[in-house]
Amino acid sequence: MTPPMTEQEAPVAEQPIEEASRGRMARLARLQALQIIVVLAVVVIIFSAIEPSKFLTVFNLRGIIINTSILALLGVGMTFVIITGGIDLSVGSVLVFSGVIADKTMAGMGGQGWGASGVGLLVALACGLAWGTLNGVLIARAKVPSLIVTLGTLGMALGLSQVITGGVDLRDVPTVLVNKIGFGNLFWQVPNLSVIVAIVVVLGIILLHRTRFGLYTYAVGSNPEAGRRVGLDVGRHLVKVYALSGLLAGLAGFLNLAFFQSTTIGGQSNTNLNVIAGVVIGGTSLFGGYGSIFGSIIGLFIPATLQNGFVIVGIQPFWQQVVVGAVLVAAVWVDQTRRAAALRGSSVGLGDLLGKLLSRPVTTPARN
Repeated sequence: MTPPMTEQEAPVAEQPIEEASRGRMARLARLQALQIIVVLAVVVIIFSAIEPSKFLTVFNLRGIIINTSILALLGVGMTFVIITGGIDLSVGSVLVFSGVIADKTMAGMGGQGWGASGVGLLVALACGLAWGTLNGVLIARAKVPSLIVTLGTLGMALGLSQVITGGVDLRDVPTVLVNKIGFGNLFWQVPNLSVIVAIVVVLGIILLHRTRFGLYTYAVGSNPEAGRRVGLDVGRHLVKVYALSGLLAGLAGFLNLAFFQSTTIGGQSNTNLNVIAGVVIGGTSLFGGYGSIFGSIIGLFIPATLQNGFVIVGIQPFWQQVVVGAVLVAAVWVDQTRRAAALRGSSVGLGDLLGKLLSRPVTTPARN
């Protein structure tokens, strides 16, 4: 008769299964990143075929890159947050608040040079960090759900911005900031603003995939209880993750000032939803545990490219919201299906998913 398994033997027996599951989830994330690149390529090819003389121009492609840059900053922080299994609805309002306080500070200094701009940058970063830390503390220590906390700080940050400005956009942006950062080029048609964002994106990729901080982020999203058992302070790490998201929102607010020369209080109402949609479309799971910044950036390019292409082709840009919403729902459904398949140990491709959906029988209610 086989002796029962002891407590010491049980974890050893389960470890290969857990490692195999993590390996399948990692392969799944890479596959999703590849497929989202294919989707973006298809969108580019379609618009290029319809209007090659207008879409495939340096000026137009530069505009798409710049329009995506500020969202990409927010997308880096949002990727960390969603990997932990949380959400941050406040990034658009934090961007506005940081820009308002930075604008007020630079105007108070009365300068138009790098000195006032440097102080404005520090103020914007401090504001973003403060809001992010507040989010993290309420979520990790007060145990309030992230959806409720960030929905509350969304309203608070935007409301305070409107109180401070009277609801009127501020435009006291130093000239050097606009000329060198907002509209300046590093060389040829390569914008300085996008170069700054690209550096932050690369640093974010390194932080997520090559450091202990990134490893802890995946651990919190995959199994926070297991993290606690091996000594990880889950609450403290959550505070750091939300603080990082707020910090990047503050930087985005500063760069937003440089490009638009205004605080754009009324223009950020859909920013948080656009960022979340891009990150999820890029393959980061809303259930937490896996995702990539590279995939998020590609995912953010899809709405920007769609909007630009619709304008060029002559289609109402409002259709962009319809298409992005449909793609978002499809991305979450694919994520759910593949995640379940990966945990079962089977492999499911995109063709399999479409076949499964199309071949599903239609049921009708029984008649009495």
